[in-house]
Amino acid sequence: MASLSFLTVLLIHICLFVSFSSAEDPNVFYQFEVSYVTASPLGVPQQVIAINGKFPGPTINATTNNNVIVNVRNKLDENLLMTWAGIQQRRSSWQDGVLGTNCPIPPKWNWTYNFQVKDQIGSFFYFPSLNMQRASGGFGGFIINNRAVISIPFATPDGDITILIGDWYTKNHTALRKMLDDGKDLGMPDGVLINGKGPYQYNTTLVPDGIDYETLEVHPGKTYRLRVHNVGVSTTLNFRIQNHNLLLAESEGSYTVQQNYTSLDIHVGQSYSFLVTMDQNASSDYYIVASARFVNESNWKRVTGVGILHYTNSKGKAAGPLPAGPQDEFDKTYSMNQARSIRWNVSASGARPNPQGSFRYGSINVTDVYVLKNKPPVMINGKRRTTLSGISFKNPSTPIRLADWFKVKNAYKLDFPARPLTGTPKLETSVINTTFRGFIEIILQNNDTKMQSYHVDGYAFFVVGMDYGEWTENSRGTYNKWDGIARSTVQVYPGAWSAILISLDNVGIWNIRAENLDSWYLGQETYMRVVNPEANNKTELPIPDNALYCGALNKLQKPQDISSAASITTNGSKLFFALLMIIYTFVPLFP
Repeated sequence: MASLSFLTVLLIHICLFVSFSSAEDPNVFYQFEVSYVTASPLGVPQQVIAINGKFPGPTINATTNNNVIVNVRNKLDENLLMTWAGIQQRRSSWQDGVLGTNCPIPPKWNWTYNFQVKDQIGSFFYFPSLNMQRASGGFGGFIINNRAVISIPFATPDGDITILIGDWYTKNHTALRKMLDDGKDLGMPDGVLINGKGPYQYNTTLVPDGIDYETLEVHPGKTYRLRVHNVGVSTTLNFRIQNHNLLLAESEGSYTVQQNYTSLDIHVGQSYSFLVTMDQNASSDYYIVASARFVNESNWKRVTGVGILHYTNSKGKAAGPLPAGPQDEFDKTYSMNQARSIRWNVSASGARPNPQGSFRYGSINVTDVYVLKNKPPVMINGKRRTTLSGISFKNPSTPIRLADWFKVKNAYKLDFPARPLTGTPKLETSVINTTFRGFIEIILQNNDTKMQSYHVDGYAFFVVGMDYGEWTENSRGTYNKWDGIARSTVQVYPGAWSAILISLDNVGIWNIRAENLDSWYLGQETYMRVVNPEANNKTELPIPDNALYCGALNKLQKPQDISSAASITTNGSKLFFALLMIIYTFVPLFP
C-alpha cells in the first residue's frame, strides 16, 4: 500500500506539472470531498457538512486571471451544488453552481468546476447552494490576490487571516428545512460560530464548559489583513475586537476608502477586509466578538460568538465583560449611516492598472428599472412561501441556461414584472429579461420587519442609495453617483429600500436571491437573463464537455464515468485530469 501511495503522489505531481506549465494562465487545483462528519461546535454533537473531513472547508487561494479547478465529490445522501459567492464567472454562468444554471451533482458522483477569476481581486467565500445546506456547513473562504504588477493601496500586511462568522443551530439543515416546510419559523439560533467553533467561556452562565473556541495568534506591532465573512443563516452580526481599531480596506472585490471602525455590522452573505495593527500591550488576551443585531438583545445574549486574539507575548487570559457593541436599540439610523459611510476608493487600482473610479457609473443612462419588493411570508397553494414582487420562485426541473441552449420550451417564463404585482401572489419560474450591455437599476424594497440582504451572481453592482420608507422616483435625488461601493451583496433594512446599478456586460443566466437562507429556500429569488443576440465565444463560452443533464434533458445524461465527468477544456488540463482520474479509480485519495 505504501508503494501505491508513493505512486499516487508521484503521478499527481507529474500531472500538476504538465497542467500548470501548459496553460495560458496558471491553474490552481482543489479536490473537495463533501461529506457529513459529527462535530460539537456548541457542545452538542450534531451532523455537519465537511470538506475533506474539515469544518469549515479549506480556503481557496488564487490570483487574478487564474483558472480555478475544483473537483467536487458528493458523499452526502442528497444532491449538491457548490456556488462561489462574488466570483463573477465571466462568460461562463455554466460554472455558477445554482439550479438556474446547473443540474445538481447526485450522491456518489463527482463533478469538476473549471472557471477563470477574470479581472477580479478580493475576499469571497463558497458554500453549498441547495436546500439550506449552508446551515450545516460546507463553506470556506475564497481569496483572489492581486497580480504582482498591480500595487495594492496599502502596505503589504504581515499576515492574512480568514474569519468565517455566522449564526448557528444545533439542528442540521434537514431538520431546519422540515420546519420551514411545515410552515414554522426557525426561531432564535443556538449560537454564533467563529471559524466553525463556539464561544470562549466569557460567562459561565451563558457558555457551558468544554466548548472549543477560535484563537488567533498574532505578533505585537504587526499588521494583519482579516477577511471576515458572514456565512450564517439569517442574522446580522456586529464584528469587533476588544481595544483594536478595524481599518476597512476592501469589500467583495472593491477597495474602499480606508476608514477606522470600532465595530462594523456585517450582514448575511457579506465580506469585508480589515487591516488590524497589534498595537496594544500584552497584559492579557483580547476578545473577538460577533454578536446578533436588530433583535431583542437581552433575549439573544447566547447568540454571541467569542474568540480570542492572543499576542505571542501575552501575559494572561482575557477576562471581564465583552466590549460593548453599538448602543442603538432605539436608533434605527445608526447602522444605515455606517453603511452609507463605506465608499469606493476611486483612485486605487483593482484587478487592472487603471483606477477603479475610471468607470464613471453615475454618468451612464439607465436602460431598465425594476422594483423588487419583499413582504412577510404568504400562503400560496396551502404552503407558506416568500415572494419578490408578488412572485415566489419555483426552481425549474431543467436549468434555465440548459433550456436556452437546447431550446427546451416552457421551461420558464420571461415575464418577471418591472413593478410589484398587486394581485394574488404566484408560484412561478419567472425570469427578468434584460438587455445585453444595458444598464439596469434595481430597487430592493423591504416591507418586512426583518433585516434582509440580497446577492446578485455574475456582477459587482454599485450601491447608490438606501433609506427608510417607500422608494419613489424622487429618491434618485439622494443617489451617490461618484463613489458608491461596488459589491455583490447588499443589506436592506426593515421598512427601507436599497438601490443598485448594474452594467450588464456579462452574458449568462444570473441569480438574484435573498441571502437569508429561510427567505431563499421559501422562494425569494429570481434570475436575470442576459443574452447576446450575436452569440459567439467572445461573450459566452460554449457548454462544458462535462455538463450534467436533468429534467427535460435527462436522456442526454450518461451514467457517471469519472474520466468523462471530469473532462475540462482548459489547455493542458485534459491530460492532467485523465491521469488523475485513473489514479482516483484505483487508489482512492481519501480513505
